[in-house]
Amino acid sequence: MKLLFKLQTLKSLWTLKPPNRIFHGHARLLASDVYSQYESIRRGEQEIPKYFNFANDVLDKWSEIEKAGKKPSNPAFWWINGKGEEVKWSFEELGFLSRKVANVLTKVCGLQKGDRIVVILPRVPEWWLVNVACMRAGIVLIPGISQLSAKDILYRLQASKATCIVTNDTLAPAVDSVASECQFLKTKLIVSKGSREGWLNFTDLYKNQSADHSCVKTRLQDSLSIFFTSGTTGSPKMTEHSQGSLGFRPLLSERYWLDLTSSDMIWSTADTGWILASLASVFDPWVFGSCIFIHKLPQIESAAILNTLCRFPIDTLVGAPTLFRMLVQSDLSNYRFMNLKHCMSGGEPLNPEVMEQWKSKTGLDIHEVYGQTETGIICSVFKGMKIKPGSMGKAAPLYDVQIVDKNANILPPGQQGEIAVRSKPIRPLGLFSEYVDNPKKTAESERGDFYVTGDRGTMDEDGYFQFIGRDDDIIISSGYRIGPFEVESALIEHPAVAETAVVSSPDPLRGEVVKAFVVLSPTFSCSDLESLTCDLQEHVKKTTAPYKYPRKVEFVQELPKTVTGKIKRNELRNKEWGRM
Repeated sequence: MKLLFKLQTLKSLWTLKPPNRIFHGHARLLASDVYSQYESIRRGEQEIPKYFNFANDVLDKWSEIEKAGKKPSNPAFWWINGKGEEVKWSFEELGFLSRKVANVLTKVCGLQKGDRIVVILPRVPEWWLVNVACMRAGIVLIPGISQLSAKDILYRLQASKATCIVTNDTLAPAVDSVASECQFLKTKLIVSKGSREGWLNFTDLYKNQSADHSCVKTRLQDSLSIFFTSGTTGSPKMTEHSQGSLGFRPLLSERYWLDLTSSDMIWSTADTGWILASLASVFDPWVFGSCIFIHKLPQIESAAILNTLCRFPIDTLVGAPTLFRMLVQSDLSNYRFMNLKHCMSGGEPLNPEVMEQWKSKTGLDIHEVYGQTETGIICSVFKGMKIKPGSMGKAAPLYDVQIVDKNANILPPGQQGEIAVRSKPIRPLGLFSEYVDNPKKTAESERGDFYVTGDRGTMDEDGYFQFIGRDDDIIISSGYRIGPFEVESALIEHPAVAETAVVSSPDPLRGEVVKAFVVLSPTFSCSDLESLTCDLQEHVKKTTAPYKYPRKVEFVQELPKTVTGKIKRNELRNKEWGRM
């Protein structure tokens, strides 16, 4: 196995040339203090280690570099709430506070290595402290979005068998309403300025704890986090990631998608319940000692986002396509960003029209990334790479990404199939370990030598991938296969359209046809929707292949979405087919 890991690393680095980079000499040299320790592994000259702990082997190393005065003065963590409150931590302070929290979890709550803890908090500093404390103690973190209902919480507590939960005043009543049905739940921690019966106050406890804590020894394959999938295609599954797939992976491949240095600051607006928050707001930036910037953002509002970019020296912005669609509708001429240089979008495809508008208004490109809860980032438009509108870039290091057919045969460039990652004979380090307690689903995710994503796409002659849609989003009308994204991209180019979602709708003649749900732009007024429908249909016919035009159009006030901004096409599709 050690030899296989070594060969895997070599193969990954041989098959992808790094993009051209312009390094800021001092920052790059300092970043190498941690990163360079693993250079021999990246070159295939040394085996991947058996033991690894991100808190001990990355964060504490940065703390040592910081204390030695060999790191830029920017903090490790910078948080604001938009109301004047601010928190800044150096790596040393992060270490000090997270050790205190680790003692709360182990000594007060009695949690041991391998135990599971559900953490449902908004973007507050305590979420990051619990993250790092769990790494130190070997406790498995299960994040949850702060918009979960009591039913959602019950499902997660029962399915995960978690023995502890951390949440705030807002969700504590929901937890209490279902706690009696959760036989494994022993301890409830509340992040609050007040007290609540049956709960331990997180803040009071950790402030009074000792900062003397020894990091546990963890293996590369030890469980680190369990993420519940977004549930857009059924009940959420528990997707397990290890110290290796989350913590060690960026040491081998991180520079290719975020490309940060120890003097950079990154802001991701991802909700704390999703894997993107872990990738872009915990593990990947901290590998290079970068500053993670967080705005509490109770609501995602254009003015708050834009004003923050003008007031703070943020270098890199990571957001869902919905964020950029929203921002381009603002008058951006009124804003001057302080330091923004790099923008990234992921979660679902970003329409080329939005990319063009953002570029024309800000002078900045949007680099798309693609991945899943199960895979992390597997495709990306790297810095220095040519941007092809509608493409999500090339395969990331450590991954052999291909387009395959139903028999797992690799398809030639230009041919549509399923996006897949080679998982045999070598399973890539960044892939999830398993769907917990669900061996059937784990086995079904493999086809031949590949992990299959369930997403359809194409790859061109240059190795760029294009997303077509979820396998169950594909519309088959009169024998033609139609991806919703290309129709949506055509529609959103029309000045009347702010947002749109395309799904299949039953048709007695064609089996199914394309239906578009359209949210009108706030600046557009129209009293004749029938005429506008015809106008939109003609626009799509001229923009893409005529057979793809929406034969049905429905105007709506808003589209159903997950909390991360992904459109719930399955909900719209089920409504059309009477399956709600």
